Amino acid sequence: MPVEPERPAEDLLTEQETPSVLLDEALNLYQEAVSAWEKGENDAALKSLDEAYSLMLKARLQPDSPLMQEKNDLRLLIAQRVQQIYASRPVIAGDNHKTIPLDENKDVLDEIASFQKGEKKLFLEAYQRSGHYREIILDELRREGLPEELSWLPMIESWFKVKALSPARALGPWQFISSTGYRFGLRRDRYVDERMDPVKSSRAAVKYLGELHSFFGDWTTALAAYNCGEARVQNTIRTQRINHLDNFWDLYRQLPVETARFVPRFIAAVLIINNPEKYGFSLPAPFPPMQYETVTVRMPFKLASLAARLGVDPAEMTFLNPELRQESTPNYDYPLRVPVGAAERTTLAVNDLPKWIPPESEYSWHYVKGGETLGAIARRYRTSVAAIQRLNGIRNPRALRIGQRLKIPGRGLAASSLPPSARTPGSVAAAGK
Repeated sequence: MPVEPERPAEDLLTEQETPSVLLDEALNLYQEAVSAWEKGENDAALKSLDEAYSLMLKARLQPDSPLMQEKNDLRLLIAQRVQQIYASRPVIAGDNHKTIPLDENKDVLDEIASFQKGEKKLFLEAYQRSGHYREIILDELRREGLPEELSWLPMIESWFKVKALSPARALGPWQFISSTGYRFGLRRDRYVDERMDPVKSSRAAVKYLGELHSFFGDWTTALAAYNCGEARVQNTIRTQRINHLDNFWDLYRQLPVETARFVPRFIAAVLIINNPEKYGFSLPAPFPPMQYETVTVRMPFKLASLAARLGVDPAEMTFLNPELRQESTPNYDYPLRVPVGAAERTTLAVNDLPKWIPPESEYSWHYVKGGETLGAIARRYRTSVAAIQRLNGIRNPRALRIGQRLKIPGRGLAASSLPPSARTPGSVAAAGK
């Protein structure tokens, strides 16, 4: 039997699912939504916008694709139209487009009880840790004009632990999976993983939250999508045929268990922090905020070596730079955080520090681009298709996804392992945070 030839990743789409066709269909649905809205048919308009957004997400493009601008423009049009439709509705109590509704319902009370009992110690410790990072988060929220209550989201995501790692491999205070971190410009290589960087990950999370709110129109639904991904929430909305922007609690029961608890847990935490005495809490003083100066360094060295030269605790250097995976600087220009008052001494000291040579890596990383096959990737790195399949657990060599990250046997880092600048929703195949 003849073997079917290997096909590029983008060729796996049917002719009816090519990016240009998908974007054309999405634009047609957008125009249908506009017509429905002009007739006062808001529910029909929202349904068409939901379908248009789903099609737009399926249109997977390379960053340099000539269709990328069209896709970004369409995303913005859809988000603006959703906001316009809800702005035209009668304002409901709480104005959930500007604030987060803190409903004290049974599900929220159950989570408050959980925090009062078995999780109280964890809650209080996380509240203390929040002091290190909340000012960073609040600065980003204020810059984007988002509700300040969102600064407590890492309480639920990670207990404000910058190196928290979930069973699903979500990492950092905001629990980004690698693909969404990549999508929002968070660098990940053998030296750094910016999902653990409290500044850069907070900036990425705030942008992601803002985009989710722009699409879904209310904060409770946006928070659910942050936890389990836009596609899962959209699919749930579509199958339940509910008004997802005004009735989150109708949607709530149909979500995955973890997400179903996520929103009431967040609301419960905010209620406790806003009025601790009411719920039997005596909150400790938060830890002091991170304070640092930044120095650009241009060579790899161990943080402990610099700490010894500066006369500071090595743990302080690690605390200021948690994203450095091997507690060393990378082999490219890097903005290193140092204690306040140590910038000038750092500049003088780094040239005399011993250069750190990292151990040879057993594999490197490659992000799949449109048109690539496993065979072409294997030839580029002088390895075999079988070796790449074995290292990545790939059974079907034709089932590549654009944006998929592959481990490549061999030494060093692939140039394509570096992420692009921040991307818009849907520009990378995987969804979710």
